Amino acid sequence: MAADGNSKTIIALGLEGSANKLGVGIIKHVYPAGIPADTELRPEMIELANVRDTYNPPPGEGFLPRDVAAHHRSTIITLLNQAFEEANITHKDLDCICYTKGPGMGAPLQAVALVARTLAQLWEIPLIGTNHCVGHVEMGRAITGADNPIVLYVSGGNTQVIAYSQQTYRIFGETLDIAIGNCLDRFARVLKLPNDPSPGYNIEQYAKRGSKYIELPYTVKGMDVSFSGILSFIERIAKNEPEKYTPEDLCYSLQETMFAMLVEITERAMAHIGSKEVMVVGGVGCNVRLQEMMGQMAKERDGKVFATDMRYCIDNGVMIAQAGALAFARGFSTPIEDSWVTQRFRTDQVHVEWRT
Repeated sequence: MAADGNSKTIIALGLEGSANKLGVGIIKHVYPAGIPADTELRPEMIELANVRDTYNPPPGEGFLPRDVAAHHRSTIITLLNQAFEEANITHKDLDCICYTKGPGMGAPLQAVALVARTLAQLWEIPLIGTNHCVGHVEMGRAITGADNPIVLYVSGGNTQVIAYSQQTYRIFGETLDIAIGNCLDRFARVLKLPNDPSPGYNIEQYAKRGSKYIELPYTVKGMDVSFSGILSFIERIAKNEPEKYTPEDLCYSLQETMFAMLVEITERAMAHIGSKEVMVVGGVGCNVRLQEMMGQMAKERDGKVFATDMRYCIDNGVMIAQAGALAFARGFSTPIEDSWVTQRFRTDQVHVEWRT
């Protein structure tokens, strides 16, 4: 941590590659001098670089972990050089290197962790293993300014309703089977929609042109949701009755049903802790219709919705740098021998020491 007059700074490099998006981000944190150990850290965050590259398989196909890992290995050096050039710094200016420890796809996680581990040893810079989900949450808080919101985290691999308590992000509810983003991606493959820029985005555009609502299974179990039955039901309709329902109406109905389920469990969590703030993070959080539905619910509760755009909703290196730098500011680092990755790194396993 470098001293700068009456303040202190941290410059962090973040490497994210838990799925098909490879991100490299560089940020600078500015902290007032003399922060007590029991004070919540809310530094000024200055984005220096945020570059990303996406592996896109052909339409109608998903992505295999080995292919994604090969993409990350072949692309990461180019992105690193691009990020340093954009930030106008060198590795000598870095205070820490942050990488995604999990959750995510095994092979891509390993490919990026290997690069982070190598750079940390070559440059003799502390290494910070970061939770992907916490990265989304902390990036959302930094960008939106939300104080203590209920968090709806929706992405290709995760669907969770989260609230902070006692230095832990507690999971109030989650998917019991597949994540909402995975459900959208798989249905996009049924319709042979392109993977560029993302299957979920293309479903969103189809849904905007839909008008006929088709009743689909609505599965909420307490605070948890289930999407596999909805997917099986709508896949069967799309394949067996293509002349009866348009792709636009199918996409519209799928979105409306699943988003209503998410709004229900989010509202229940808000009522439980007495919060009037909702923050939507993760790749599916870019969906305008989801933001609208969540906004209507929050308005009825005299609350407010916080959301970010595609620069920060979609997986990126800046969010990993953000969460990693906060942990580093409290003295955390990852020894090289512990710099492994895991596909099952839960949000509530992280000690959020930078919050009170």
